[in-house]
Amino acid sequence: MDGIKYVVITGKSIRLLVKNQYTSNVESGSTRIEIKHWVELFFGVKIIVMNSHQLPKKGRRMGPIMRHTMHYRRMIVTLQPGYSILPLRMKRT
Repeated sequence: MDGIKYVVITGKSIRLLVKNQYTSNVESGSTRIEIKHWVELFFGVKIIVMNSHQLPKKGRRMGPIMRHTMHYRRMIVTLQPGYSILPLRMKRT
């Protein structure tokens, strides 16, 4: 589970929970196969589709040198019907 950094909680990611899609940020060096294996093994779910995109880099100036932060990418994982990740499931009120 070293490749998965944290779960993303934004307006779009909350809307995607209704479609059984979960969003998280992962290290940029991790492959899709590794992430799929980690999620299936750790949470005990079956994955249908994984989508990923590289986030825009944020620049940080340190004197005359410009450095970039954000060395990760975002993965959107779609689970098979009937599966869910319990800590992330929302209750309807």
